[in-house]
Amino acid sequence: MKNKITLLLCAAASIALLTTGCAQKPNPPAASSQPAQSQSSQSGPSGDSATGTASKLGSLQSFTALTLDGESFTQDDIAAKDITVLNFWALTCPPCIAEMPELASFAGALPDNVQVVTVCLDGSGNEETVSSILDEAGFSGVTLVAGDGDLAALAGNLMYTPTTLVADSAGTLMGDPIIGGQKDLPKTFLAAVNDALQAGGKAEVSLEE
Repeated sequence: MKNKITLLLCAAASIALLTTGCAQKPNPPAASSQPAQSQSSQSGPSGDSATGTASKLGSLQSFTALTLDGESFTQDDIAAKDITVLNFWALTCPPCIAEMPELASFAGALPDNVQVVTVCLDGSGNEETVSSILDEAGFSGVTLVAGDGDLAALAGNLMYTPTTLVADSAGTLMGDPIIGGQKDLPKTFLAAVNDALQAGGKAEVSLEE
């Protein structure tokens, strides 16, 4: 499974129940991407955002990525927002797809200073399928399907999909990774966002009705 092709390796390992995540080690996104294994650990943010474990996975301070729409997305786009929520998922991960409508709803209810970006680890070459899933879920934000630099290194360090990370405007990963499907996605993700905002001395946000 150490296939280094053009983007995050696409792993077809056996998939657990929809309530679980998909487990399996991915390769760096820049050259290939393999969906991490899925694990349904309902793990949310814990501990101080500034000293959480997510930062051990890497950072997003220097990279160039390709979006589903064929545009470029870099660290400058991370810097343009106070907080960026990154959801790493895969086409071979049913739990990832199952939570996409709720993720789309969460993204649409956030204020302008917070953005949600999804990273489809096996999206390169499967853009039509990715678009179909996102359209059906109602997600209209940015989705990355390839990348190099810090993004590739970060994806290579992931073990499970879905994995959601929170980055500040400097590209520093805050708090702990959120791994697996969440029983209450909006509450868990919003808590992670606000922990990161507080750590940066910024005001908390709430979801728009």
